[in-house]
Amino acid sequence: MLVQVVKSKIHRVKVTGADLNYIGSITIDEDLMDAANIIEGERIQVVNNDNGERLETYVIPGPRKSGEITLNGAAARRVAVGDVLILITYGFMDFEEAKTFKPSLVFPNEATNTLT
Repeated sequence: MLVQVVKSKIHRVKVTGADLNYIGSITIDEDLMDAANIIEGERIQVVNNDNGERLETYVIPGPRKSGEITLNGAAARRVAVGDVLILITYGFMDFEEAKTFKPSLVFPNEATNTLT
């Protein structure tokens, strides 16, 4: 049996941009992606701590050391610049493997969205 578990989590980053006229996705500083073991195109859940919104989209890399967290396309309507987000990806794995699996958890600097 396969179960779905948390694979990666970027905890408490601030929205730096919202671009309604972009095709879609979330742009994440590539340093944060690497630290959290998230790849380009990966499905991601976006949880907005400020307004309770939850949405799913896919990831595109942003410039390294920029702290960029930009919601693009329709998702831009569900955030405001400065909102605090939790970003979560999930993976499917064998039930026994899931019992010992440890997700990649990243806690960036909340003021800059960069790694400390």
